[in-house]
Amino acid sequence: MKTKILSLSELSRRADEIRQARQRLVLTNGCFDLLHVGHVRYLKQARELGDFLAVAVNADESVRELKGAGRPLNSAEDRAEVLAALECVDFVTIFPALRATQVIEALRPAIYVKGGDYTLESLDPEEVAALKAAGAEIKTLPLVPGKSTSSLLGRMQQL
Repeated sequence: MKTKILSLSELSRRADEIRQARQRLVLTNGCFDLLHVGHVRYLKQARELGDFLAVAVNADESVRELKGAGRPLNSAEDRAEVLAALECVDFVTIFPALRATQVIEALRPAIYVKGGDYTLESLDPEEVAALKAAGAEIKTLPLVPGKSTSSLLGRMQQL
């Protein structure tokens, strides 16, 4: 599984090969702190949109900044390994920034996918500009109701 986990430069080379072969790379990104059925269904649906699925995982520092103290629960390396174990995930990379702009610019995906809690208007403007420059199609996929890391953590705190 380690072979699925690539540096951004390695994944960029693979993305170039995929484009040259006239295949479509789907990109998504996020924290993926506690993998749950909502994540799995989302990733399967994302993979069905193209020929390869790349998942960019926020590094630990950016997760803390996005989610607050006490997060992530799992290290970036552990989160990447769990994602790489999924059959529907072809590549995983870890990125340090809060936003995926650099990843988008390096990979130039055919399709960029986010969960249904995002809209085109709520996406980061720099990310949207990078996606438009790459000619990427932007898709949102519906969330699985009641299935989120936040709801899991809330239930655990009630125990």
